[in-house]
Amino acid sequence: MNTESVVGWLEAMGVPSELVSVGAEADDAWCLVRGEVDGAPVWEVFWREQGNRYDWARFTSEQVACFYLFGRLTWTQALRGVVGPVDVTHTPPRGTPAQKP
Repeated sequence: MNTESVVGWLEAMGVPSELVSVGAEADDAWCLVRGEVDGAPVWEVFWREQGNRYDWARFTSEQVACFYLFGRLTWTQALRGVVGPVDVTHTPPRGTPAQKP
């Protein structure tokens, strides 16, 4: 996953496209932007509201930044009930893998 594909993956998971901005900062959106620190590329992920950054995280890997954003927003969709386990009658307790007989 990279900055070119992450938006498509998020849309596939039901995340509204207006909640994500890749490559530019936008208010009322989760942003994924590339920057530089000491001449090295970094990717920053954060929620922007009224010009301020919240829940900000910085990564030295584009792929890790994309998976962080994807995981965070997909988790939000799970909490909203938009996505979830395929078979809700066999949801593993405490997030441990279900054992097959």
